[in-house]
Amino acid sequence: MTRPTTQIFDASATAQLIPYASLVDALKRATLDYAQQRVASPERLVVPLNAGGIMLSMPATAPDLAIHKLVNVCASNRARALPTIHGQVMAFDADTGETLFILDGPTVTGRRTAAMSMLGVETLAANTPREFLLIGTGTQALNHLEAIGQLYPDARVWVKGSAPARAAAFCAAYGETTRGNLQGKVRELQPLLEPDAPIPASIDVVIALTTSKQAVYDEAARAGRLVIGVGAFTPAMVEIGAHTLAGSALYVDDPAGAKHEAGDFIQAGVDWATVRGIASVVDESAPRPAEKEKPVVFKTVGCAAWDLAACRVAREALSGV
Repeated sequence: MTRPTTQIFDASATAQLIPYASLVDALKRATLDYAQQRVASPERLVVPLNAGGIMLSMPATAPDLAIHKLVNVCASNRARALPTIHGQVMAFDADTGETLFILDGPTVTGRRTAAMSMLGVETLAANTPREFLLIGTGTQALNHLEAIGQLYPDARVWVKGSAPARAAAFCAAYGETTRGNLQGKVRELQPLLEPDAPIPASIDVVIALTTSKQAVYDEAARAGRLVIGVGAFTPAMVEIGAHTLAGSALYVDDPAGAKHEAGDFIQAGVDWATVRGIASVVDESAPRPAEKEKPVVFKTVGCAAWDLAACRVAREALSGV
């Protein structure tokens, strides 16, 4: 039976419960738990809504906690001036099934996705990055900017949008004089205003955050540069081009889900036998790959195990641990 005092947290309160540094640590544990089948996280169930919208059901269970994320994605909401994503993440006692607390679904998704990118940076980047490039100017770009600001506050962040005006507007909104509402600040935020201009060689990490159906990054693979693909989450979407993939060591967050959802890899026809899961690098007892100086692409598609990691962080915060 549900506890009568079940706490429900809005977006702001949810963000306070799951800071990025703690999320990255929790994801290290969750990636190993998931790889070693200590977390059960089946493929997400997708149910259609009106006007092309979808309802996503994503449960995950572990010996210490169970969660269920239920979110609705309605692209038509843009015309209504409403958020595209609505939903909740419910945490349950794994022994009794009682509801423990409920978090804001879009906030959990945004923050654990950015934290997974930061885990990729921590484990796959050749060196501590000084310069990032965010390709995209939406909600995920903002989540990633906050995460970088918290974990790499001395970094410079470049932003490239679908049009120069979008990048300029993003930087103006979250630049030095107006970003006080952000939880993390970077040293410098700067737009790339020339769409066809070469990407500065000084950029250590490129993070693509779009729903594009054609490559937004297809540079020659560059030693010492980590490329992270976040936004393309269906077989029809592509952010990272085949030219980049062909010359890079390839990693994914969820090897099972990526085979169905990582459009970049699917359309490029990658040999999945050469693709490694992030858990293989996180696991300190496993042989370390000799790829720190090689070009690396890390593709994330997400799974409910990462939402469970976020709920572990929130539970610890609520218990005062």
